[in-house]
Amino acid sequence: MSKFWVIAGDVYKKNVKSASFAILILAPFLFGAFFWFVNNIASGSDLNQIGVYAADAGVAEAFTKMEGDDYEFVAVDSEETAKKQLKEEKLDAYLVLKMSDEAVEGTIFSESSVGTTLQMTVQQILNSMQRSARSQALGLTAEQVAQLDQPAVFKTQKVSFDESGKMEDKDDHSSIQNIVAMVATILLLVFIMTYASIIAQEIASEKGTRIMEVILSSTKAQTHYYGKLAGVLLVALTQMVIYVVMGIIGWQKFKDMDVVKEFLGEASLEKLFGPFLIFTVIFVLLGILIYSVLAALCGSLVNKAEDTAKAIVPVTYLSMAGYFIAYLMGLMDPHSAILRVTSYIPFFSSFSMPVRLASDTATVSSAVVSVVILAVVTLVMMLVSAGLYKSNVLVYNDNGFFASLKQSLMLLKNDRKKD
Repeated sequence: MSKFWVIAGDVYKKNVKSASFAILILAPFLFGAFFWFVNNIASGSDLNQIGVYAADAGVAEAFTKMEGDDYEFVAVDSEETAKKQLKEEKLDAYLVLKMSDEAVEGTIFSESSVGTTLQMTVQQILNSMQRSARSQALGLTAEQVAQLDQPAVFKTQKVSFDESGKMEDKDDHSSIQNIVAMVATILLLVFIMTYASIIAQEIASEKGTRIMEVILSSTKAQTHYYGKLAGVLLVALTQMVIYVVMGIIGWQKFKDMDVVKEFLGEASLEKLFGPFLIFTVIFVLLGILIYSVLAALCGSLVNKAEDTAKAIVPVTYLSMAGYFIAYLMGLMDPHSAILRVTSYIPFFSSFSMPVRLASDTATVSSAVVSVVILAVVTLVMMLVSAGLYKSNVLVYNDNGFFASLKQSLMLLKNDRKKD
C-alpha cells in the first residue's frame, strides 16, 4: 500500500505544481473575462455610417428616425451622392429604399460583407415601416395596430398528482436546472479531454523510455496502475474542489443582488436542485473515472509518448458523441428516445441522465439504475484494465492499437497458463 501512495503522490504533486494546472484553474475565469470584454467593450460594429436614399425624401427621413443603437443612418439626396461617399469612405454602406403599393423594398450596397446584424436591423425597420404603411392604407388606428401586434399568451405549467389522483400545480425550475445540467456536461467534457490526455501521457512516457521493466521489478503492475490512476484522479478532484470553493464564495458575494434574486425567484436552493444536483455530481465523477480508465488502457498500448494523441482517439470520439447527444437532444427534445436510451449506456449516461433529470423526464429511480449500471461497468473495466496492464506496458508493437491489444491478450493468456 505504501508503494501505491508513493506513486499516486508523485503523480499528484508533479501535476498540481505544473504551470498547466494553474492554467486549467484560471481558464474558466479567463474565458469569462474574455467574453465579458467582447460583449461589453468590443460589441460595437465597425460598420457604423449607413447612407439611406429614397425617391421620396420623407421615406428616407422616416427610416433614419428608426435607427438602431449600433448604426447611424443618414439620409442622402441621390444615389450618385451615396456612391461618391461610399467610394471616399465617408459611408460604410448605403441603402436604397423603394415604396410601391404599401410595400417597402430595400437594397444595401457595400464594398464588403455587411454581416447578419446589420441585415437583421434593416429588415426589422423595413417590416415596421411596411406595417405602418399598410395599416394607414386600411384605415387602422395606432391602437388597432398595437392590438394586432400583441402576441398571444403562451405559458407552460408543470403538474403532479397526489395519492387520490388529484392534479396539482408543480413548481417549474427546469430552466435553471437545465443551465446547471449543460454546465455540468461542458465541465465533464473538458475534464475528460484534459485528464484522459494526462493519464495516457503518464503511462506512455514511462513505457516509451523503456523504464517500465525496472519499475515492474520493484512493484506490482496493478499497484503501479492504480497509483497512476489515483494520482491523476486526485488532481481532477482538487480542481473540482477549487471550483466548488470559488462557487460558494461567489454565491455568498452575489446572492443578494437583484438580478440573482429575480432569476431564482422565491425558490430555495433545496427546491431548485435537491436530488438533481446530487446525481449530477455523481454522474460527473463516475464519468471522469470511466473515461480515465479507458484512457489509461489506451495509453498503456502505445510505444511512446508521442503517440498519446492517437491512443486517446476512442476517448475523444465517445465523449464528444455523448456531449452532442445530451446537448442537442436536451435542447430540442428532452423526451427523445435517443436521449432516453443513452441515459442507461455507460460512456453516454454521464451526459444524458443529468439532462433528463433537469427536464423531469427521468425519475430518481431511473437515475439510481443508471448510476448502478455505470458504476458496475466502470469497476469491471478497471479490473480488466488492471489485469491487462502488465502485459500492455511490456508490449512494443508498431502495427497499431488493435495489434498491441491482441499481443497483450496473448501474453496475459500465456502468463495465466504458467501460473
